Amino acid sequence: MLLQPRPPSPLQDIRDDRFERHGVRLLLKRDDLIHTTIPWDTDLLGPVDLYPPGNKWRKLAPNLRAAAGRTVLTFGGAYSNHLRATAAAGRLLGFPTVGVVRGDELARRPLNPSLARCAADGMRLHFVDRASYRAKDSPEVLAGLLERFGDVEVVPEGGSNALAARGCAALGRELRGLTEVAAVACGTGGTLAGLAAGLGPGQRALGVPVLRGGFLGETVARLQREAFGGPAGSWSLEERFAFGGYARTTPELEAFAADFEDRHGLPVERVYVAKLLFALTALAEEGGFPPGSRVTAVITGTPQESSVSR
Repeated sequence: MLLQPRPPSPLQDIRDDRFERHGVRLLLKRDDLIHTTIPWDTDLLGPVDLYPPGNKWRKLAPNLRAAAGRTVLTFGGAYSNHLRATAAAGRLLGFPTVGVVRGDELARRPLNPSLARCAADGMRLHFVDRASYRAKDSPEVLAGLLERFGDVEVVPEGGSNALAARGCAALGRELRGLTEVAAVACGTGGTLAGLAAGLGPGQRALGVPVLRGGFLGETVARLQREAFGGPAGSWSLEERFAFGGYARTTPELEAFAADFEDRHGLPVERVYVAKLLFALTALAEEGGFPPGSRVTAVITGTPQESSVSR
């Protein structure tokens, strides 16, 4: 497959006194860089920041293999990173894509930068009302989409299904023996489900939901049942750091992200990564990690990605 990263993605050691004074070592799993080690022909394929980032690609790749070149139809909101990743993969690999977008009122407005990027990458956008979107997994709604768009591979919102969880298990395998805790920000749960399954004995995965609602635990458990036949690996959720919900922020979170950038020279993506790093810093200060622990934050995206995703 043309768009094939070369794992493992880099693991970066960070010196941060907020962790070190508690005897904790912070590592960054730079999945945002999963494609940047490849000598792309950028004249042909475009700049690297338009490629699907690491965990999006890990979830998409097995679904694209299952699609076998057929049209991929998937779902997302007006600022969905998953829609943009799917559209980018379609452009790079040459298969058609359809994005079912929440909010039929958006069809009467100019496209925001995120949806404009999807359209530029060749994605056909189909806007539906919010009630229909909530029922997107029902047989009636799916039958209507299949009647409209024909023979398509349906990929769920966020790309999270059993195939995606199996794809993300490689992320955990890359961290075996290298960390006690592997933490990731969560939207739809597929990355956490696979990450936990791929880790080895004595390791645990920690998920930091970026949405409110308290529903993610059952979702991760269901994904593991579907992907691995039952519970796989050790995992837990830390649900205190949604900061109001998806793509929401506060002055405190913005200040934290800017400070982390100044300390470490790492551009911090705001929708997912900032909440993850804030949560880990707070947990370290609370004594949430035993002295001697290595805690790895999975960096899943870039500020370029979230600049059109708020």
